[in-house]
Amino acid sequence: MSDKETSVSTENIYRLDGRVPLGKAILLGLQHVLAMFAGNLTPIILIAGACSLGDLQVSILQNAMLVAGLVTLVQLFTIGPIGAKLPIVMGTSSGFIGICNNIVAMTGGGIVSYGALMGACLVGGLFETVLGFFLKPLRRFFPAVVTGTVVLAIGLSLISVGINSFAGGSGVGDFGSLPNLFVGAVVLVTIVVCKHFTKGITSNSAILIGVVVGYIVCGIMMLILPNTYIGADGVEKTCSWVLDWDKVAQASWFSLPQILPVKPTFSLNTIIPMCIMFIVTAVETVRDTSGITEGGLGREETDRELSGAVLCAGLRSSFAALFGVLPNTSFSQNVGLITMTKVVNRYCIAMGAIFLVFCGLFPKLAALVSIMPQSVLGGAAVMMFASIVMSGIQLITKDKMTARTITIVSVAIGLGYGLGSSASALAFMPLTIQYIFGGSGIVPAALVAMIMNVAIPKDHEGAAPKEA
Repeated sequence: MSDKETSVSTENIYRLDGRVPLGKAILLGLQHVLAMFAGNLTPIILIAGACSLGDLQVSILQNAMLVAGLVTLVQLFTIGPIGAKLPIVMGTSSGFIGICNNIVAMTGGGIVSYGALMGACLVGGLFETVLGFFLKPLRRFFPAVVTGTVVLAIGLSLISVGINSFAGGSGVGDFGSLPNLFVGAVVLVTIVVCKHFTKGITSNSAILIGVVVGYIVCGIMMLILPNTYIGADGVEKTCSWVLDWDKVAQASWFSLPQILPVKPTFSLNTIIPMCIMFIVTAVETVRDTSGITEGGLGREETDRELSGAVLCAGLRSSFAALFGVLPNTSFSQNVGLITMTKVVNRYCIAMGAIFLVFCGLFPKLAALVSIMPQSVLGGAAVMMFASIVMSGIQLITKDKMTARTITIVSVAIGLGYGLGSSASALAFMPLTIQYIFGGSGIVPAALVAMIMNVAIPKDHEGAAPKEA
């Protein structure tokens, strides 16, 4: 390749279109996969674990990788009006973990609960698709103060989930044991070191590296520490940090994805709160699309790009439910990667999406992920979930803080999130109300923020009160 051709191919990585050498495209695409790989599978591991799906979890993890790859390709290259034709990387949304945990608790757990989740996700995805057609007139109802409050509520609802995993996982007999805390701490420290003391691909894939280190530490501990303990009931049990390699050995090398691994069931009690969460994720998709066009392309997004992005997220979330996968949304960490590197070439991002599709066809890889100890997951989740809180704060403070802003956030978090996150506070309300508003606090916080934003006129914003 001549110097001129090399220069053109280098410049092309900063353009939406244009050919890039295959080797370079694969490396740049894998960088995006590494940035989102752990985050794409974390919600599945947590919710499938809460529902005690057992071996079915491997199949669902396999499907999650396949769906993420396929949906990303649709965002990149579009099917009719579906897709933004932008380098938007899609994956399983962490924002739904709180709502899903609430629904699982309300429905009693097990495969029945997971079926209820899939039914709600199927309908909710179609609901978001409808929103995509009316996005322009609806955008004014979701300013930064509303979306920021919702994102803040999502992060707050997930912190307890992350710390429970850090200590070994709720319900295990060795919860909070020194080995579990040690593993979680090693993973967390590794992520911080890679993120802030290295550059390039190691910094961008810090979470994945931390998880790999966690596996290595658990493997070493299995050689030098007892692998079992005596539970409170006097029965010998396997430590929660032990890696079950037999599950990987028994998994096949290649298989096609399983459609409808769990039969969806439909109930308004689960569908309504899920639809409200889909409003939230539609707003997140709008935010991420704007971030890509502004940070990577130096221009504002078009209505067509916004509508296409939300349509894709909605329809593909319904598509994901058919494969037993939780809703898909745009990944903010990949938006940050594009903003930092300015690499927006769709061909490069497509290489990463194709890699995800291949991963979805090899069950051994899915099995390797499914045996991840909760303490390894928790070491990564503590930082990932807390960063969602920070994202919410950044959104809220994006515009000038006023008395109006403070009131909206205070009432939404204090009353909305407070009531929703304290299950006993709604104990005497009808069961339907408990389903919709109880448990995580995300839905009531979102509704209160939306209502307050409409109720308090902007011309009475006032100045933010000064500290004494």
